[in-house]
Amino acid sequence: MAKLIFSLEGGFIAEYPINKERLTIGRRPESDIHIDNLAVSGNHATILTIGKDSFLEDNHSTNGTKVNGLAVTKRVLQHNDVIGFGKFELRYYNESALNVGKSFKPNIQFERTMLVSPASSPRQKSKFDTTVMTGHSQGDNHRSIHAEAGDRKASIRVLNGASPSKELVLTKVMTTLGKTGEQVAVITKRTDYYFITHLEGKSFPKVNENPIGIRPMMLKNLDIIELSGIKMQFSLTNQ
Repeated sequence: MAKLIFSLEGGFIAEYPINKERLTIGRRPESDIHIDNLAVSGNHATILTIGKDSFLEDNHSTNGTKVNGLAVTKRVLQHNDVIGFGKFELRYYNESALNVGKSFKPNIQFERTMLVSPASSPRQKSKFDTTVMTGHSQGDNHRSIHAEAGDRKASIRVLNGASPSKELVLTKVMTTLGKTGEQVAVITKRTDYYFITHLEGKSFPKVNENPIGIRPMMLKNLDIIELSGIKMQFSLTNQ
């Protein structure tokens, strides 16, 4: 089982097994990993685990989050990564973690965020966009991660709003969708399967008009996803 070793300036504090899908990190007492320090925000960061892999996301914290000394917003965690919160550290242990090959770079982060919101009029500029968080290169890293999906091609196509028929092919490990501060979800691929998980917002995304809840939901071909008022169709086909 993967675990996190919590320390302060090299001194051991605690060990946390990663035994749930979502771990919260912050100054709030109810956080799964509570760090009682003013340099840490109340809801500082989240670790989402699907299968054998874990993904770190900074929750717009005041002082940011670092992995191996580099500031990150979102990141696929690798075995022995050190997550920094000021003088506090969480070391990630998971020898079965996703391996993106020898060309892996310490600051590679996961997929782009697609911002989607309905337009009030045809003249309004479309907000269906891809905003690069840092992203993978188009070289060996891209090919090695793409191979995780086997021979199946997945994509999402917008059905309404300002950009109907807009299509995004899902070629990365994780794709975040939605409008920051309103509703955000993530689509994650595991071998030939894709899962959608709620990340942010008071209401859950819907699949085929049903809220998905807090647990990851496996997507099927032609499922209809609804997020921030935008409907998208998920397609999964053999290449």
